[in-house]
Amino acid sequence: MAKTEAELTGTKLKLTPSEAIVEQLLAEGINQIYGILGSAYMDMLDLMPTAGIDFIPVRHEQSAAHMADAFTRVTGKAGVVIGQNGPGITNMVTSVAATNMAHTPMVVISPSAGTPSIGWDGFQECDQVSVFESITKETVRVPHPSRVADCLRTAFRIAYAERGPVLFDIPRDYFYGEIETEILEPHQYRVAHKGYGDTAKIDEAVDLLGQAKNPVIISGRGAVDSDAIETVKSISEYLTAPVAVSYMHNDAFPDNHPLAVGPIGYMGSKAAMNTLKDADVVLAIGTRLSVFGTLPCYDIDYFPKNAKIIQIDVNARNIARTHPIEVGILGDAKAASDEIYSRLADQYPNIDRNEKRLNQVSKMKEKWKQELTAEAMVDGHPMNPRRALLEISQLLPDNAIVTSDIGNTSSTSNAYLTFNQPRKHLAALTFGNCGFAYPAAMGAKLGEPDCPVVAIAGDGAWGMSLHEVSTAVEQNLPVVACVFNNGAWSAEKKNQVDFYNNRFVGADIDGPNFAEVANSMGAKGIYVNTPESLIDAFKTALECDRPVVLDIQVDGTQLAPPFRKDALNKPTRYLNKYKHLDHRNW
Repeated sequence: MAKTEAELTGTKLKLTPSEAIVEQLLAEGINQIYGILGSAYMDMLDLMPTAGIDFIPVRHEQSAAHMADAFTRVTGKAGVVIGQNGPGITNMVTSVAATNMAHTPMVVISPSAGTPSIGWDGFQECDQVSVFESITKETVRVPHPSRVADCLRTAFRIAYAERGPVLFDIPRDYFYGEIETEILEPHQYRVAHKGYGDTAKIDEAVDLLGQAKNPVIISGRGAVDSDAIETVKSISEYLTAPVAVSYMHNDAFPDNHPLAVGPIGYMGSKAAMNTLKDADVVLAIGTRLSVFGTLPCYDIDYFPKNAKIIQIDVNARNIARTHPIEVGILGDAKAASDEIYSRLADQYPNIDRNEKRLNQVSKMKEKWKQELTAEAMVDGHPMNPRRALLEISQLLPDNAIVTSDIGNTSSTSNAYLTFNQPRKHLAALTFGNCGFAYPAAMGAKLGEPDCPVVAIAGDGAWGMSLHEVSTAVEQNLPVVACVFNNGAWSAEKKNQVDFYNNRFVGADIDGPNFAEVANSMGAKGIYVNTPESLIDAFKTALECDRPVVLDIQVDGTQLAPPFRKDALNKPTRYLNKYKHLDHRNW
């Protein structure tokens, strides 16, 4: 990390606000920022190359925050984005909202209209603080140029403490002038790690687990972020407790562990669901137990109604927010898990290994694996999308990072993607916006350049992100885009199949040959329409030293179940002109 002048002198410095911002970023270890060039912050931008901070220009600001989100998920370091005041910043609304739902620390440097013209509806003026208030953990407005470093520290402090994005709003004229301020190191203004929480609550959790007949663990994003996976293993093995992973966090526990049962949530693992529904005690580590992530799936109402739940979370707002609990532990997932394991071993030293339970887990996992393979091997025209997911999942190297979008096939990947290492599965999660996977793949590659990175997206989501192929080419990021092309917005099309008698409005997509488009943008594009050609193309893509786009032709009639069976009803119509649309007349 580059040394700041403040580090070397230890005194207040005379500098410009732009210099103060850049120096404070250096103190935080920031070496890259994502965005699009804008005049509002050009004075700061001019300093960045000399400071050693790379500016990564994207083609649309939404992509910037998705890149930063993924960068943080794989490195643990808060991402930073920036844009022009007004439209540049508002273009980030969707991706910042997604980051907020994903609990990813991020700082959004938000230049705003200059103070002399605020309120005149000037060029590119927008009350950005109001826009972002509900989709960030906090909005920090710089009240005076002398406060820029202090306010930026506040933004980082809250971003890390509350696990989410923070808006750092600074009027564009506040980058200029002369101030005196100090630059502080992170340990001087924020706590790096929280402890294990209330010791009495830890003891309650230990007693519940020690006496449980059928304990099950749910490992979530917090276990990944706090590097708690090894401790989760230890607790699991000590109790012979199966471990499920929370929705779309398939890297929160190694799949090759004998007690791993896979993901819960939409298109998750039946082995996980059938295990969880019989639990008498649930230890939820680093997960908010989201409503969507615990909904019934495959007609299995699996989340236990009578189990005693122990929930560990770093954010008090998430404890018992969606499900009543027996014990809530406000603390760091690793610190709390370490303490629980230590006390379990001390207070319950004679817990026997449950071989019967191990065998049950093994049989359920094998049965689920066989079911997934059988469904994938059903013929499709030109190819079953599940077959494509199966082949890709079997070819992924162990250190591969996979980003997945939202949509029919992308969400079905929850059933097929398995990981044995943490920080490898980056999904769009519960904000559910399209266009996440590809910019996220680029951010992940910047964070972990030695890992293969694969993005999974449908053709609808791809249409929202294919412009970033130019960014990948420009930045020399050899990521692999697997575009599942079925010519439709298939998740919504499935709703029109099930609830609207196959009346398709706005569902079909007439897209180009994405392989040809990729080639024209300087990437390598490969058109794929058979399992055999997919295998060859994917192997080629993993070895390629430039971005690759696989245009994978899949059957648009082989669709996954609706995301929410409870969200729609078959239509009732009263006006005569619409009677033929009434479900009673089908």
